[in-house]
Amino acid sequence: MAVLKDVKRIVVKVGTSTLTYNTGKTNIRRMHKLVSVLSDIANSGVEVALVTSGAIGVGAGKLGLSAKPADTPGRQAAATIGQCELMFMYDKLFGEYGHTVGQLLITKSDVENDERRENLINTFNRLFDFGAIPIINENDSVAVDEIVYGDNDSLSAIVAKLINADALIILTDTDGLFDGNPREDEDAKLIHLVTKIDDKLMKLAGGNGSSFGTGGMVTKLHAAKIAMEAGIDTIVMNGEDPTDIYKALDGKQIGTFFKA
Repeated sequence: MAVLKDVKRIVVKVGTSTLTYNTGKTNIRRMHKLVSVLSDIANSGVEVALVTSGAIGVGAGKLGLSAKPADTPGRQAAATIGQCELMFMYDKLFGEYGHTVGQLLITKSDVENDERRENLINTFNRLFDFGAIPIINENDSVAVDEIVYGDNDSLSAIVAKLINADALIILTDTDGLFDGNPREDEDAKLIHLVTKIDDKLMKLAGGNGSSFGTGGMVTKLHAAKIAMEAGIDTIVMNGEDPTDIYKALDGKQIGTFFKA
């Protein structure tokens, strides 16, 4: 069994389905538990970066919408509202545990442009030097390409690569990657270890995300592939109980482990 060892810097990605109820409203209890776990991990000396989805979903929920807007301007508008709400809550909750957070809203061009990428890496490093916890999201209010084509799963892997993280943990609404659709096939079994991502494996991950999110297992496999090729171990696991992150860091079997 593959396990995480000697982890000093991790990226944790949390999806919209983990942060919100089916109503689109924020799941405050779960968000509070996630923050307490990440704060405790940071207290242990591990550097933590959090990639958070949810701006569009939380914004749609705050606006009383039944789902995220179908049009790009509508999603951009919802993102501006939801991002304010998300950061307000993260700042308040992390502050209760004595941690300072910094917000980074990233676009594809920030990573692809050499100068901007270097500036981004320098900012991350100084945030860690200051003992702050970076909270990262796509800049959904201006980056049209990201809203239409992108996803925060891939962003989390790109961030992990940028900051030379030791591990990437992706929290989702399933227990990991299965050999069938667990919502339709009761005999579907969890795949505990993946050492190679090929076309056959990608076919197992068909399907979209929730009505308020953008992802699905396919995007998580894309993210895992980016991380694996960069030498970063990745775990895709259920975010229903954020304390399960401790199991991952303690080397216990949880979710699907993608070995670098």
